[in-house]
Amino acid sequence: MAERSFVEEVKKLRLKEGEIFSGEGILAVTKALLESGVSYVAGYQGAPISHLMDVLADANDILQEHGIRFENSASEATAAATLAASVNYPVRGAVTFKSTVGTNVASDALANLASGGVKGGALIIVGEDYGEGSSIMQERSHAFAMKSQIWLLDPRPNLPSMVQAVKMGFELSEASSTPVMLELRIRACHVHGFFTAQDNKRAPFTLSEAMDKPKRDVSRIVLPPASYLHEQEKIKDRWPAAVKFIQDQGLNEFYAEDADDVGILVQGGLYNTLVRALERLGLADIYGQTRVPLYVMNVTYPLVDEEIVRFCKGKKAVLMVEEGQPNFIEQNLSMILRQAQSSTVLHGKDVLPMAGEYTNAVVFNGLKSFLSQYQKAFKAFNESPSDGAEDGQVRAQNALQTMTPLVHARPPGFCTGCPERPIFTAMKLMEREIGEHHISADIGCHLFSILPPFNLGNTTMGYGLGTAGASALNVDAKKRVISVMGDGGFWHNGLTSGIANAVFNKSDNLTVVVDNSYTSATGGQDVLSSKALNSSRSTGHQIEKAVKGVGVQWVRTVHKTYDIATMKQIMKEALTTKDKGPKVVIAQSECMLNKQRREKPLVRAAIKKGQRVVREKFGVDSDTCTGDHSCIRISGCPSLSIKDNPDPLRLEPVATVLDSCVGCGVCGEASHAAVLCPSFYKAQIITNPNRLDRFLEACRHWVIERLQQRWIKKQMAYHF
Repeated sequence: MAERSFVEEVKKLRLKEGEIFSGEGILAVTKALLESGVSYVAGYQGAPISHLMDVLADANDILQEHGIRFENSASEATAAATLAASVNYPVRGAVTFKSTVGTNVASDALANLASGGVKGGALIIVGEDYGEGSSIMQERSHAFAMKSQIWLLDPRPNLPSMVQAVKMGFELSEASSTPVMLELRIRACHVHGFFTAQDNKRAPFTLSEAMDKPKRDVSRIVLPPASYLHEQEKIKDRWPAAVKFIQDQGLNEFYAEDADDVGILVQGGLYNTLVRALERLGLADIYGQTRVPLYVMNVTYPLVDEEIVRFCKGKKAVLMVEEGQPNFIEQNLSMILRQAQSSTVLHGKDVLPMAGEYTNAVVFNGLKSFLSQYQKAFKAFNESPSDGAEDGQVRAQNALQTMTPLVHARPPGFCTGCPERPIFTAMKLMEREIGEHHISADIGCHLFSILPPFNLGNTTMGYGLGTAGASALNVDAKKRVISVMGDGGFWHNGLTSGIANAVFNKSDNLTVVVDNSYTSATGGQDVLSSKALNSSRSTGHQIEKAVKGVGVQWVRTVHKTYDIATMKQIMKEALTTKDKGPKVVIAQSECMLNKQRREKPLVRAAIKKGQRVVREKFGVDSDTCTGDHSCIRISGCPSLSIKDNPDPLRLEPVATVLDSCVGCGVCGEASHAAVLCPSFYKAQIITNPNRLDRFLEACRHWVIERLQQRWIKKQMAYHF
């Protein structure tokens, strides 16, 4: 069950010539694929591109109507290898995945594809996850484009530009026989707008025709001697063809080219941020009309020397606004200007930060620094009293500096009711008994266990590489190494690179596979082991069978991770047994977010109809709670908090359970497993109670009232 459903939105994909499309960037990209006559699409989910996969899945019936093959690929490498269909046949194909981690995984297939070249258009749509909101290492897709000489598009983040980039991407690929990478930042994926739609196109040459008349071209296969000639072909044929196409089609844009003797070159994806900063400086309006010359690079690789020299001609200085490091584009510009013997001074990372996300505030400050050196008019403006926008920025920075010492940082953590929380609670309790262990972590929600309150996990090497990351530590010792991976990572590559590798090398380790029925961290997409029925995918394949199939002998499956005592006991057994060889514990419970997405609408509908609904919730007895808060320290549930002690003679705050509780029971289970105070209780909240419920409630009130009166009488007798 995907995080978000696009069932209603995908109806817009049927819009015809001249109709206005209004919606989100992700949806617009899908419409552009349909209008481009694409034959097949594949991909692997991952922010910020997960929703594109969800849109494609929800639009599968529309894709099939146009003869388009759609694949939920097992990994990014699988997706990239799918583009092999465009090597020998004039069919257009597109793949999508998260960059740069997804591009890492796909790099082998992409390198081979780029070496041999393509006949049909091949488009790689990558979600560029760079900046403060990123969940991965800070790297850029640009390096991969340069490495394999794949042309890189970075369109302005508005719907018409993005749609045009998709269409031009296919044409550029076919004109230069080279795959093209389309880079979409987070803001581009989720920007809203509109454009004039065109009719969807069915591919003139179908996949069925390719299968009926197979073609073979040895010169396109990456084997000697052809592979040695591919490099020469890239330089002598493909590169010039790409540059000519870029120039002829005007893919890069010039604004107010001769308006001043300074200029700014900017990646297309940063255009909106730059124009907003110029507007705040009084050098552009809200519609993008600028007083400073701009050269917008909607194609950031390859660079077009003639366009750059033309833009810089007659200018004292130019500024390159390039997000991330190394400063690939700036270095290339420097070489181009030097070879052209240009006297224009090039600025970039000297006035802008070398690394980090280029937010509006960052670009604003960099522009001020650059323009104040060269523009007389801007100097006068800069010496005048600050405008309201700048004052607002200063106030925001001052407020942040004031609040930082007062507000505690809140690290990301597991959701309320997450079935992974009890796994690491059990692991923490187990370590109290048998000591700390080296824990090799993995990519996924379970990675939150490295942060408080669990503080578990020593390293993480990549998606599905938890077990592989502990390979070197499989030696005879008093302790065994623990590895963790999720069901998504397991099917991605963990089964072969981790489990099968451990079997082959006779590793004596423990792998905990967190099976919550979905690739939860990427938005709840189905995997092979998902229990949900999927009409277009095959699910229900057990991880335990797969593990045994590659030779693991010691396997245990826990069907309810919320049973902390059982989880602790089985992991302890795996770490202390005399049996040698790899051991696997499969911890099963459905992702609570997906469960709530499925059940909450049903509950709301039942309540609206007046039906009886029972919801379980946990609570803490304030009279029993000691204020030790161990329950919070070994759980970390967002629903567990503290409140003032109702007893005026006790100063320490007591634990409390907020109304966001979903009744998973981890807090109570943790207290029981850790032999903590018995202050937790479970209550039932009944909506639309029936007559029996009301009668029983009245009886309870009557009994409690009588007992309270009896207790009060005893207290009165004691005191008087």
